[in-house]
Amino acid sequence: MKSSTLALAIAAGTFGLSLSHVANAAFFEDSKAKLDLRNFYYDLNNKNTANNNAEANEWGQGFIFNYTSGFTEGTVGFGVDVIGLYGVRLDGGGDSSTPRDRAPGQLFPTETDGSAVRDYSKAGATAKLRVSKTEVRLGTLLPKLPVVNFNDGRLLPQTFDGGQIISNEIDGLTLTGGQLEHTKTRSSTDDIGLRIGGSLAGADTNKFYFAGGDYKVTKDLTAQYYYGNLDDYYKQHFLGLVHNLALPVGSLKTDLRYFDSSSDGKNSSTAGRAEGYRSAGYWAAGAADPDRFEVDNRTWSALFTYSLSGHSLSAGYQQVSGDSAFPFLNQGDGSTAYLITDRQIGKFLSAGERTWLAEYGYDFASAGVPGLKATLTYLSGDSIDAAEGDRKEWERDFRLDYTLQEGALKGLGFSWRNASLRSNVSTTTDADENRLIVSYSIPLL
Repeated sequence: MKSSTLALAIAAGTFGLSLSHVANAAFFEDSKAKLDLRNFYYDLNNKNTANNNAEANEWGQGFIFNYTSGFTEGTVGFGVDVIGLYGVRLDGGGDSSTPRDRAPGQLFPTETDGSAVRDYSKAGATAKLRVSKTEVRLGTLLPKLPVVNFNDGRLLPQTFDGGQIISNEIDGLTLTGGQLEHTKTRSSTDDIGLRIGGSLAGADTNKFYFAGGDYKVTKDLTAQYYYGNLDDYYKQHFLGLVHNLALPVGSLKTDLRYFDSSSDGKNSSTAGRAEGYRSAGYWAAGAADPDRFEVDNRTWSALFTYSLSGHSLSAGYQQVSGDSAFPFLNQGDGSTAYLITDRQIGKFLSAGERTWLAEYGYDFASAGVPGLKATLTYLSGDSIDAAEGDRKEWERDFRLDYTLQEGALKGLGFSWRNASLRSNVSTTTDADENRLIVSYSIPLL
């Protein structure tokens, strides 16, 4: 039985409890529901493609409904969460002509002729159980962990199916573990298997195991360890430290991350890699290399952020080592990696890549304009292992956000996100991108 179906069955059982038990448990009294509205315009201008037919312009309206119940009373408490997602096309970004003037598929699924659908929807339910300070969840999940991170960069978010347990029994220590089986990507309604960048179509798996924890050594220092295993692809260890230091003037945040990834299952064998269980990367020995397409990666980074009176200035460095690119869950329709270099367009995670990062942000509340924020980021990557020799790339991002602070539309948000990526890697396309987002949240319970 699929986990989402099982979750619905458990949810039905939960609602089947006696009314007096539910009433005493504040199952409904502690429930919350909201509807998030997201109007999203996306514009992609590719610079070096034939006839510019990979460019995209799409516009849509998204509706994201979230219901979170309370728990029934007793030693074991039961509850259920529900998410409903609906996207409406306002501009589909091109038609079914060949060649296309614009390429649809950035915000919406596509029809069999390649054009964007008029609308699409998906939904999920999560059964949950609580004992003391430990919670078990089964069904639709939106994980946000160093070894797995759902993507929310378009009209509707990505979701996963699986099970997860979170325990806070020990003060200062949060333990998390679970298994994921399928995902609905951000622009799709179908459950699909899991894989990584560089893999071939059909080389899927439905087993991603994860476990780890966050421990607050002090109120200002958090230590992290996580383990992730995508069956037949890779095993990954993560270590992290986050420290906040109050200075006589301003404050300094330090974020240190280290990943160690190696092959697993079919990716460990030449025969398995021939089936499509492959990793992205560059192997100088060419097709004769017995380790071609095998996961072999170490990635570490350091990011320092100094903040003072609304200003924030960040400087960071990331080093990717080993024969393969950094491995993470990536089905090809939008994905998020827990890297300081995962930005609006690029991720800067190629084999051998070294990246420098600089960022400046300002919160205009310090200047008397609450709700207005601006951020400017620049990344420069070099030493990318490629057939042409060491290659380079850079990205510049600018983001401007404003949220109304009062009045009938208090909470209405506006966001403009502009980015440019340039690279001399033959497999990377130079691009300019704009995203315009209007968002509003309506509380229902």
